[in-house]
Amino acid sequence: MQCMDAARYYGQEDIRVEDVEPDAVGPEEVRVDVEACGICGSDLHEYTAGPIFVPGDAPHPVSGAQAPLTMGHEFSGVISEVGSDVTDRSEGETVAVNPIIYCGECPRCEAGEYHRCESLGFVGLASNGGFAENVVVDAEQAVPLGDMPVEHGALVEPLAVALHAARVADVSPGDSVAVFGSGPIGLCVIQALRVAGAGPIIVSEPRDQRRERAEACGADVLIDPTEEDALKAIRAETGEGVDIAFDVAGVEATYNQAIDSTRPGGRVAEVSIFEESVETQPNDLVIPERELVGSIAYQGGPRSAEEFGMVIDMLEDGRFDPDPLITDRIELDDISEKGFERLIDPDSDQVKILVKP
Repeated sequence: MQCMDAARYYGQEDIRVEDVEPDAVGPEEVRVDVEACGICGSDLHEYTAGPIFVPGDAPHPVSGAQAPLTMGHEFSGVISEVGSDVTDRSEGETVAVNPIIYCGECPRCEAGEYHRCESLGFVGLASNGGFAENVVVDAEQAVPLGDMPVEHGALVEPLAVALHAARVADVSPGDSVAVFGSGPIGLCVIQALRVAGAGPIIVSEPRDQRRERAEACGADVLIDPTEEDALKAIRAETGEGVDIAFDVAGVEATYNQAIDSTRPGGRVAEVSIFEESVETQPNDLVIPERELVGSIAYQGGPRSAEEFGMVIDMLEDGRFDPDPLITDRIELDDISEKGFERLIDPDSDQVKILVKP
């Protein structure tokens, strides 16, 4: 097979579009011709402060890969080749790729909790990913899209992150909720909360354009924390605080605000990956008996289609809306200048940029 273009991660602020040899397809694998691949907040963390998930000094214990590698883990496309032992996928089938990499041997994997694997990794962060013309993945990771537009399949992964977070936080109809940050995952969380019947959904976000998109995704109350005290505004709406708060910004201020915004006995869901440690006061959890839960990714492994499948159903019937999430589409050659650099610009109105290899 002839060489293809791929965006390779070498280190901080160093992504290079290069000609590479496509990976061979193994007996239980499929090749996916990439239709669209989203630039994720996790990719931005790798770009500005990594390597974090990308193996730098030693190969990943499961995939055996390390930098430089092809990034991109939010992607969809069309199967163009199937391995000799694959019987449940076919050429021409449209799929979204669940990128979780797991060992299958640790206690969490044996319990079916593949997203909690002690060697957790992701296609595009711990092996070659979707910022390329095509990519090879295990057949179980290729989740059929049915009749859904293939491009929308690139939004299944971030929406699955949000759906999983709402499930981990045990959101129930009528729960009052605060969301700190309305970037891509924050917007997805808002949609997941709306589907779950939560309300009011209160969003604290400093960027005007992102607050507008938060409203389009289902937010009931919008707060600009640069203009008013977010905690006072939340208590003005709820009395003693919200039932559940989600930190989707991943900085010290929002981490602590999420805790302080919940009522006594409330719950805080941390969905962010942090670049730095934070200073906090544990008594703010202990004395009001608040809960703090973490949420990472979504179900993977043999359960790859579980939460991905739920998201696909919700996209097909309109409960999830991809349109407020997508702000631009770019070519692979422009990934650094028109992709990563625009997304890390604090004055940019970009949210989700799709790369079209």
